[in-house]
Amino acid sequence: MNILLVYPKYPDTFWSFKHALEFVSKKAMLPPLGLLTVAAMLPAEWDQTLIDMNVAPLRDVDLAWADYVFLSAMIVQKHSAQEVIERCRNAGVTIVAGGPLFTAEYDAFPDVDHLVLNEAELTLPPFLADLAAGQARRIYTTSEFPEMTHAPIPRWDLVADMKHYASMNIQYSRGCPFNCEFCDITALYGQHARVKQPEQILAELDRLYAQGWRGSVFFVDDNFIGNKQTVKHDVLPALIPWTKARHYPFRFSTEASINLADDDELMGLMAQAGFDDVFVGIETPDEESLAECAKIQNKHRDLIACVKKIQQAGLQVRGGFIVGFDHDTPSIFDRQIEFIRKSGIITAMVGMLTAPRGTKLYQRIVKEGRLLSDSSGDNTDCSTNFIPKMGYEVLLAGYTHILRGLYAPKPYYERVKASLQEYCPPKMPFHLHLSRIRFRSGYVGAFFKSLVVLGIQDQARVYFWKLFFWSLFARPQVLTTAITYAIYGYHFRKVFADYL
Repeated sequence: MNILLVYPKYPDTFWSFKHALEFVSKKAMLPPLGLLTVAAMLPAEWDQTLIDMNVAPLRDVDLAWADYVFLSAMIVQKHSAQEVIERCRNAGVTIVAGGPLFTAEYDAFPDVDHLVLNEAELTLPPFLADLAAGQARRIYTTSEFPEMTHAPIPRWDLVADMKHYASMNIQYSRGCPFNCEFCDITALYGQHARVKQPEQILAELDRLYAQGWRGSVFFVDDNFIGNKQTVKHDVLPALIPWTKARHYPFRFSTEASINLADDDELMGLMAQAGFDDVFVGIETPDEESLAECAKIQNKHRDLIACVKKIQQAGLQVRGGFIVGFDHDTPSIFDRQIEFIRKSGIITAMVGMLTAPRGTKLYQRIVKEGRLLSDSSGDNTDCSTNFIPKMGYEVLLAGYTHILRGLYAPKPYYERVKASLQEYCPPKMPFHLHLSRIRFRSGYVGAFFKSLVVLGIQDQARVYFWKLFFWSLFARPQVLTTAITYAIYGYHFRKVFADYL
């Protein structure tokens, strides 16, 4: 069998970092980990080819070669996925689809031949058995959640050229102990954090290392500390000597809940292992809105102090924020801007509240008769899929006010400088410093390109040079970080150009 694994294109969004990747000659942030994991479950005698449409086009000759197309996507990739399905139908190729988009909205894709939904460790084997017997059904689903010990090592060898990506990715756990109203993670993966064994993680890292990868590795877990004890007592103690013995070949990043700030030992272990970046869902400084969305882990705490504590542990914080809760008033827009400024969070994704299928919010909005459409999967596209209590026009005006307050050149560069004045680069062994210099040596071209694009061509060049010379003379140890954030800011201005 010839199996074509296809990953649809992402639109140009906050998290695509499309305009930032151009500086480092990368085409995409991450390879499609889900498809690579599924590939490892397919019969070894099948020929497999991966087409990540964010890196290479899907050609007619690829479809002509394939017996089956295995398609996976997230909600934000829906438009591209529909185009792929249409091309497959026209080419007469059988489609097998799975992943978050199809699991959540399987009824929206009547042209898909086989839907292998939920987690493939449970639903793919019966499909393969039925396929071999010539009696494959259209839908395979389950309400159960497999143990992560059943997950194979992804087929990274199918990635034609790792240099096209800014980072590689691995998954340690699925599921989250928290059940926030707007989040579909517990619907997809359950409220119990299921984890891989330390030896599984090390085996995956060994495989990445053997493939020649050096640089960033993103733990894609929706909450890396969802099972805090196993992270703290099993994974990190195994990861620290592994990465030290190999002279720190990877820089790790992940996502975690704000209660990470409650555990100094855990943060210290993460820093020792080579973690330097964490995304935290903060959502809102408003206690009533936190209660509304059941964000219990964020309630009754000094959120700014928690962010500062994580930063002081050597972990840069990226933050997620939301406006449009029922309890939000027009004052929330300035409060969000002020919170983000005080927290020192530079990469702050502020989105309008949407209700994805499968969430408690979706169920409530349907019951209240406020649903307008399915979610686009991109909560930074200035749209929402339900009627907000404050009114859409008020919400949109406030949201664009936040974008201008955060990502217009003057406030953005001021926020970068203020953050870097307090930033404490992680204390690392000397050889780790050398390894990071080695990683960045491949980005020399990005440095000079930033001088041309940001320092000469960009209309915000005066702010770039102010930040450049301040960091060069006042804090030279953060110069590369300052330039990185300047490049990020350029991307954000491109994405939000219509609203700044």
